[in-house]
Amino acid sequence: NGMFFYAGEYHLFYQYYPDSTVWGPMHWGHAVSRDMVRWEHLPIALYPDSLGYIFSGSAVVDWNNSSGLGINGEPPLVAIFTYHNAEMERAGRNDHQTQGIAYSHDKGRTWTKYVKNPVLPNPESIRDFRDPKVIWDETRKQWVMVLAAGDHVKFWASQDLKNWAHLSDFGKTWGVHAGVWECPDLFPLQVAATGESKWVMLLSINPGAPNGGSGTQYFVGNFDGKTFTLDPSFAPAVANEKGVWIDYGRDNYAGVTWSDIPREDGRRLFIGWMSNWHYANVVPTEAWRSAMTLPRTLSLEKTGEGYRLFSQPVRELQALRSATQEIPATAITGELDLTQQLAFAPTQMELILNFDLPGGSSPDVGVQPSTAKGESYRIGYNAATRQFYSDRRPAGNHAFSEKFATHTHTAPRVATGNQLRLHLFFDVASAELFADEGASCLTDIFFPSEPFSQVSIYADGGGVKLASGSAYALESIWR
Repeated sequence: NGMFFYAGEYHLFYQYYPDSTVWGPMHWGHAVSRDMVRWEHLPIALYPDSLGYIFSGSAVVDWNNSSGLGINGEPPLVAIFTYHNAEMERAGRNDHQTQGIAYSHDKGRTWTKYVKNPVLPNPESIRDFRDPKVIWDETRKQWVMVLAAGDHVKFWASQDLKNWAHLSDFGKTWGVHAGVWECPDLFPLQVAATGESKWVMLLSINPGAPNGGSGTQYFVGNFDGKTFTLDPSFAPAVANEKGVWIDYGRDNYAGVTWSDIPREDGRRLFIGWMSNWHYANVVPTEAWRSAMTLPRTLSLEKTGEGYRLFSQPVRELQALRSATQEIPATAITGELDLTQQLAFAPTQMELILNFDLPGGSSPDVGVQPSTAKGESYRIGYNAATRQFYSDRRPAGNHAFSEKFATHTHTAPRVATGNQLRLHLFFDVASAELFADEGASCLTDIFFPSEPFSQVSIYADGGGVKLASGSAYALESIWR
C-alpha cells in the first residue's frame, strides 16, 4: 500500500506488525528502490495511535501543494490510510474505521500525521470502510478517492486532500460478492491497439477467488469524474456473480499500482502480496512471513471476449540475469530433462518457452521442478481443457493448513491459436507464470523440504514442438 514514485525512488509500504510474524496491530512498513528489483528497508513509517491501527491506503505527491502541507516550495508527500479502532470494534460499533492522512517533507523518510484526523469519518457506520486509493483526476482537476465499503466501493472527491465529498457508489450488482471487498484501485489506461482510453478498477475480495480464498478481480469501463460505468462489452463478464481476475493463482492479493510514475515512462506498474488469507498466518516460515510478487506492467488489450488486462514482468528484472542457456528447438513426447543442460538449479530461474501445439491432439505441456526426495511441482497448460494450471500438492510441506493444497489451480486461456508461450519465474518458494504475453497469470507459493535441484519439460497426452527456449539464472536481490 501507499506506493508512489518520487525523486528517483519507488516507495513501497506494507502492512506490518514488528513484534510477530502473525497478524497484530498494523503499522506501515517501508521500503524503497530505484529499480523495483533491489530494495532497501527503511524504518517504520506509520505507527498506531489513539485513533487506531494503520490499515491499508495510498500515497501521492501533492505537486501543486493543494493540501497546504508543503514547505519551502517543495511538494508534500501525502499518505491516505484507514484507521482501525480495535476498542470500538470490540464494543460492537460499526463505525470503527475512518480515513486519515499524514505528510512528509523529507522524501518519505519521516511522516507527520495531520492534526485534524480523521479527514473522512464513517458517515453510515459501514463495518468495512477502508483502503482509500487516491488519484489526481487531471481532466476534472480534483482528487478522487475510491474506497471499499463492504460489498461495493464509494467514490469521493476533494480539492485539498482534507475535505471530501461523496460522489457515487459502484459494485453492489457487479462482480463476485462471496467475501468482503478490499484494496480498490482506479486508473485510466490506453487500449494497446487502438489508443482509446478506458478506466480500470481493481478490487480484491476475501474470500471468493476462483481457486479459493483471496483474489483480485477487475472492471473495465468509463469514469466521468463522478460515476464509474462498465463498458458494455465488458459487463457480461462480471454479471451474475461472475468475475475476471488479474491473476488466477492462490497467491497474488491486494495488489495496487504506483502513483506518480513520470509521463516519460508512462507505464502502469503493479505489485501484489504473495499470500492468501486462507493460510497466511500459518505458512512454515520463521524469519519472515509473506513476500511481494514480482512488479508487473499492466496493459489493456481488446480480445475476442472483450477488454482484458495483461500483466508482464517489468523490464528491470532482466538485470538479475546472471547466466543464459538457450534450449534448442525439439519435439517433446513424455519428458525432456533439462537438469544437466542448464547447469544451474531451477530455484532463482527465469524460463521462456515457446511451443507449437499440434492441431490433431490435445497435449498437457509444462514444467516440473523437483527434489531428490521426489517432491515436485507442476505448472503448465492443458490443451484439452484450454486451461493453465498449477499443482503444488506434491511440492512439499502443506500439513500446516488443510486449505493450502486441496486441488490443482487453473486459469482460462485468453489467447487463441496454436502458439503457446510460457514465461516463468521460479524462486525457492514460489512460481509466477505470465502466459501468452501476460494474457493469463498464475502465482503460487510452495514449501519443499529442500530446494528444487532438478527440472524437466513434459508433454503428456500427445507430443508438442518446443520452437525455442531460454533459461536464465537469476541473482538474489538481497545478496
